[in-house]
Amino acid sequence: MKQRTEKLLAAMPRDFEAALISTDVNRFYFLGFDSGDAGTVLILPEKTYFIIDSRYIEIAEATVKDAEVILEKKALEQVRELLTDHSVKRLYMEDKATVAYANRVREALPGVEVDTSALLSDAVEALRAVKSKEELDAIRRAQAITDACFAHMLDYIKPGVREIDAALEMELFMRGHGAGKIAFDTIFVSGAKTSLPHGVPGEKRVDAGDFVTMDFGARVDGYCTDMTRTVAVGSATDEQRAVYDTVLKAQLACCAYARAGQEGRAVDKVARDIIYGAGYEGFFGHGLGHAVGIEIHESPRYSPSCADIVRAGMVMTIEPGIYLPGRFGVRIEDTVFVREDGCEIIGTSPKELIVL
Repeated sequence: MKQRTEKLLAAMPRDFEAALISTDVNRFYFLGFDSGDAGTVLILPEKTYFIIDSRYIEIAEATVKDAEVILEKKALEQVRELLTDHSVKRLYMEDKATVAYANRVREALPGVEVDTSALLSDAVEALRAVKSKEELDAIRRAQAITDACFAHMLDYIKPGVREIDAALEMELFMRGHGAGKIAFDTIFVSGAKTSLPHGVPGEKRVDAGDFVTMDFGARVDGYCTDMTRTVAVGSATDEQRAVYDTVLKAQLACCAYARAGQEGRAVDKVARDIIYGAGYEGFFGHGLGHAVGIEIHESPRYSPSCADIVRAGMVMTIEPGIYLPGRFGVRIEDTVFVREDGCEIIGTSPKELIVL
């Protein structure tokens, strides 16, 4: 964790004096402490402080190694005292902090210039985008649980199963096999609902002839993974197979093409050209993918509008889809590790059409 603080200091302006970290994800990134919405991190060139309330103080004292842990009384007053002790006149805040919180900080720190521009958040985002070996290892462990869950569901899915029951089964499986949490709300939809990219599991029961789309992921040691598979139940029509084969062709082509040094929109175009060329223009509305890490959706993106360069060490999703409103849809998604010479698909789940 200390290395992350040092990298932040190197990325900030030479006259950097202090930064206030108040968002959940960045508290976790710099301290490795998953305390929900509690705690204030103050980073100075010479030292880091963690102000935390009595609910978590014992855990923090036992687990936080690279910051001085301070029992919270009145957090912003304590921040003011620390800034005074270190003669700080300029404080950076994350631009994701609420306006109300930023105003409270300014009121509590007379004589300190509070910078709420994107400078701090952009610097942290750039650091978080490239994963360390430890971060990648956590994502690999999360993906192993996700793969195991998919294999389990192949035996579970059958006509008559309710979507909400299946989604719960997936979540219980992942939690029961080592996931600290699920990475996001599990999507399990069937039949015509598979045309909804972010459909919500409901009372509908799986029918013979349905496509079933599962979009899910485990979270392990604070890091997420993301996978989507579409399977057929009982049988698949020629049209369903044609749509599936088109999405699979696009997904495989993107996995083969993606590597470091590309603009996000260049990889997206590979999928879009295949899908549109097969006659499905207008039926692939979302971007091809996104970065994954502590949050399930991070930057950069694989999308038509993203000119950001994808760098080696980033973890991205590749998830093309075709959605025919009111009829059915297909999405196939993998989480991949970007290298200089290509990308590594982190999971092992099969992608060919499975008919259960």
